[in-house]
Amino acid sequence: MAGGASAFVAAVPHQSHPPFLNLCLLVFEAVMEVVCVSLPGYILARQGMFDAESQKFLANLNTMLFTPCLIFYKIGDKLEISQLGDLAIIPVIFVVQTAVSYGCARVVSRMFGFKKRATNFVTAMAVFGNSNSLPISLVTSLAYTIKGLHWDKIQGDNDAEVQARGLLYLIVFQQLGQFVRWSWGFHVLLAPPEAYADDEDGEQGRLEGGQYQDEPEAEALLQEFADPVANGNGKKNGLQTSRSDPQLSTSDYGSGAATPMYQDDGSYESEVDSDALSGNSRNGFNGFRKPDPKGWIKQGRHWMQKQSDRASSGTVNACHKAWASLPPKVQTVLSAIWRPVSKVLNACWELMSPPLWAMIFALIIAAVPSLKHYFFTKGTFVNNSVTKAIKQSGDVAVPLILVVLGANLARNTLPQDQLDAEDPVLEKRLVWASLLSRMLLPLAIMAPLFALTAKYLPISRLEDPIFVIVVFLLSGAPTALQLAQICQMNNVYMGAMSRILFSSYVVWILPSTIVLVMLALETVEWTGAV
Repeated sequence: MAGGASAFVAAVPHQSHPPFLNLCLLVFEAVMEVVCVSLPGYILARQGMFDAESQKFLANLNTMLFTPCLIFYKIGDKLEISQLGDLAIIPVIFVVQTAVSYGCARVVSRMFGFKKRATNFVTAMAVFGNSNSLPISLVTSLAYTIKGLHWDKIQGDNDAEVQARGLLYLIVFQQLGQFVRWSWGFHVLLAPPEAYADDEDGEQGRLEGGQYQDEPEAEALLQEFADPVANGNGKKNGLQTSRSDPQLSTSDYGSGAATPMYQDDGSYESEVDSDALSGNSRNGFNGFRKPDPKGWIKQGRHWMQKQSDRASSGTVNACHKAWASLPPKVQTVLSAIWRPVSKVLNACWELMSPPLWAMIFALIIAAVPSLKHYFFTKGTFVNNSVTKAIKQSGDVAVPLILVVLGANLARNTLPQDQLDAEDPVLEKRLVWASLLSRMLLPLAIMAPLFALTAKYLPISRLEDPIFVIVVFLLSGAPTALQLAQICQMNNVYMGAMSRILFSSYVVWILPSTIVLVMLALETVEWTGAV
């Protein structure tokens, strides 16, 4: 294929273009890679071996384990702190792309007459494009197939360096997208239907300014500190009260086993069978009975919970005493300061998720040379043990996403009650609005804007041909596959999500990707980057 491209370059004036049929074959190979990994999931789902609960379990597992490992390994290994200044143009382009996609989604949603919940869904489909599996496959292939992508500012530039730079660009774009996706996208745009329960059509809810309006736990704790007399000596402290609140004890991810319920006197409503704790015998062995491991586990869990509660109660009591010892004016000033700070901290904490924690840890390690040496230098103990384990787990993330994608395309696995609750007409309109807002309108705006920027602004990174190709691929890429995970976890328009993925990755992916690559190559040639 490379030889055919070279012959074509000698024959036609468009030196950056491979033969059109070769380009189509290249794109088709990258698309087929996605199809081949997704196909087993579709087949298993059609055979009834991959039901909706299994898909949701795998989505949660991927979010909690494999995706954080992938993010940690890629950022920590590839990113150099010295490169951050030179790559500063990437966040700017990311913000512009996100703003353009957001604007397109809002305009299209208004044209379709959507209310808040549907508008947020279309916005998520528009602003979060695929920056992982498909673009990585394309960049890897293009770096070795298309001649003329070498950057003249790098002495001795070769295909391997072109590929490495392309992957680095994708990683930075990818992690910026991950941060926004698992914060704003997870908690706001694709919030569960219950967040919109106050609206007559399920479209309006408790989201106001990007936050839930429930009183933050930190603010509740402040109330405890501000009024220690009303709360006695902490016998009924704020932590105990908050734990008895079912809203605050529910996990964001809906996982975890049942927990003991607190009584008004601070005691526990035991979940253990009373016979397991007494000497009563059901089999006549003098008060002894067959060992009950489950009962022991529950007793151990209750004992640990009691110890934890005693420790937290002591901490709160100490804080109450320290607070009471302060002058009233100091208490007033600290209260005024703490209220807005606690709201900000609570909002940040609510936005955090395992992938975001992984990204923060990876940035810390990348910023500390000694830590990066231990984690990512071959031969060190940490690299041979911890890092290799993380890499193996991270390598599972993308294939697992694609397998779940294939299962999502088999609509017979989606929860029937969810499908029955969705309006078929609304579902079709959501699909069309999402495709317009993601794969057509942003590209129509970004393509000329970026071409003019690369042509006339003296920014060195815009002269790198592979960078231009990466930007174009991301401008019109299909909807991110991870949105299927979030929709499954939060039960958000799962039927519409399935149709969007089918339309994006089966129907439109091949022609749209060919157009993206051709536009990128035209821009590379027009700007004189080759």
